[in-house]
Amino acid sequence: MDEKGVFEHSLIDQFFPTGPDGHRVPEEYGGGAGTFFEAIVAVEELSRVDPSAGVIVDVQNTLVNNALLRWTTADQKKRYLPRMCKDTVGAYALSEAASGSDAFALQTRAELKGSDYVLNGQKLWITNGKEAGVFILLATVDPTAGYKGITAFIVEKDFPGFTVGKKEDKLGIRASSTCELILEDCKVPRENVLGEVGKGYKIAIETLNEGRIGIGAQMVGLARGAWSSR
Repeated sequence: MDEKGVFEHSLIDQFFPTGPDGHRVPEEYGGGAGTFFEAIVAVEELSRVDPSAGVIVDVQNTLVNNALLRWTTADQKKRYLPRMCKDTVGAYALSEAASGSDAFALQTRAELKGSDYVLNGQKLWITNGKEAGVFILLATVDPTAGYKGITAFIVEKDFPGFTVGKKEDKLGIRASSTCELILEDCKVPRENVLGEVGKGYKIAIETLNEGRIGIGAQMVGLARGAWSSR
């Protein structure tokens, strides 16, 4: 997979149902009702063979499912959590060309028009971009408000105006897709706001805190695999 730069879809299918990708979701939604620690162990063990597999499970659990469990409404939980256990890969879309180290310098704009938010902008370096069906995407509803304008949205891959762009050709974890996302008048239903309008920065900070632990586990697994095969 690393040589081809493509993650085998048949392997992703084995992450469902109630496999590592749905591990932290409660049983009532079809998940494994597992702990954060157990998810981290799964990331480490998969990464012993290929960190591309580890990072898919990491993003699914520490970023996407984490956010959906903590900040969704009851209706959003019913709509999305069963999918995250059954067959849907998730992605977390924060980074932009001018918003990497300074994560809150977002340019992607969200404007409320009737019953929809209309999003315009570009996201870069989004892990799982090619495989994902659901994205936790950060945009600003008010650029003049700084970080207090940032809002999180649940965006589906087939929403009008949403396009997955080019996949980056990387030096490592090549089977893991790292993609550009393009939003051109992308319509997102108002009910797909995640948490509160203007409180997306809180979601970003708290999910990334867990995500970094997952990446640490990924690297520990990679080191163990390299050491055992020397």
